[in-house]
Amino acid sequence: MTLFSVKFISFTVWDIIDILIVYFVFYKLYKFFKGSRASYMLGGLVLIFVFSFVARVVNLQAISWLLGQLQTVWVIAFVIIFQPEFRRLLFYLGQSRLVRRLMREPVSRTIDVVIEAVEELVRRKWGGLIVLAKEAGTKHLKEYGTSLNAELSPGLIVSIFNPSSPLHDGAVVIKNEIIEAAGCILPLSENPDLDPILGTRHRAALGASEESDAVVVVVSEETQKISVAYKGVLYRSVDIDNLKELLTTLYVSDIERSG
Repeated sequence: MTLFSVKFISFTVWDIIDILIVYFVFYKLYKFFKGSRASYMLGGLVLIFVFSFVARVVNLQAISWLLGQLQTVWVIAFVIIFQPEFRRLLFYLGQSRLVRRLMREPVSRTIDVVIEAVEELVRRKWGGLIVLAKEAGTKHLKEYGTSLNAELSPGLIVSIFNPSSPLHDGAVVIKNEIIEAAGCILPLSENPDLDPILGTRHRAALGASEESDAVVVVVSEETQKISVAYKGVLYRSVDIDNLKELLTTLYVSDIERSG
């Protein structure tokens, strides 16, 4: 159904919807890249699209061809030059509420597995340091560890922290239901206000939480007490009964709020 015509061009409802969607996408991209070099290049790309559309409408074939070639080169250059901005954009899209809701079930299972492993570590009086990675800032935490990429299970976590295991002194890094690495050396917190009785595991947990968005669970080998570090804050002496609620708040609920 034609809504209106401009000279020999007819516009239907779907044409208007199409234009509004394109406008919305470019507007959101401009807002996201605003203030960076990418915003100027995005403006140039929009102008090429507009000129190309006008040239096709008035049937300027040579100009249409030239602008079409420039358009392809411009898009490729845009992607190559502004890779950091595109990584930031993809990370932003990954934080959307829809994606988070789709990921809720595996995240909840991860928490259940970790709690089961922590209970067994406490029962055996073994220490543990477990990093629940989210999206960003955890690559350096695995740099000096041993890559595993193993399926997540409480038995594997417990076996890693067996005092006779060569990996028991480091941390385990978990992401997307995968134990990515073990025996990881985490950065120690340099906060001068920390309680001097805190051991290396607790300082490492705090250091990792200060330098990433991860939630870090600590089981003390000496006292069997459980602590959780997140964003530079250490939650000490957490009861096993309250651990799931705390991890759900810091790990699952925080992911949904960020969307």
